[in-house]
Amino acid sequence: MMDVVNLTKRKIPDLPWREIKEKILGKKYNLSLVLASEELLRDLNKKYRKKNTVPNTLSFSYSEKDGEVFLNIKEKPEKLSALFIHSLLHLKGREHGKEMEKEEKDWHNKIKLQ
Repeated sequence: MMDVVNLTKRKIPDLPWREIKEKILGKKYNLSLVLASEELLRDLNKKYRKKNTVPNTLSFSYSEKDGEVFLNIKEKPEKLSALFIHSLLHLKGREHGKEMEKEEKDWHNKIKLQ
């Protein structure tokens, strides 16, 4: 299952959100995708990461099969797809580094989102 929540007045970009999610996390993973403002992202970053910056994405894993991704809606659609893939990999337990970067590129090629 996947829910997309738009907390902004901007239009939801026409991206294959569900297809990307299912390929990376599987069909049984419950994901909430929240398209958010910079203000909300800054507030969440302060609260949960103790950082006073505006992130372009935040990922929250609640269990092995449940998570939530917040994306900065001001990003361009091409960037949003890359950030979404990045966030999903975090939900799979990946951490920043060369291996994750390689996996991100591999997924871009598999999903044809370059």
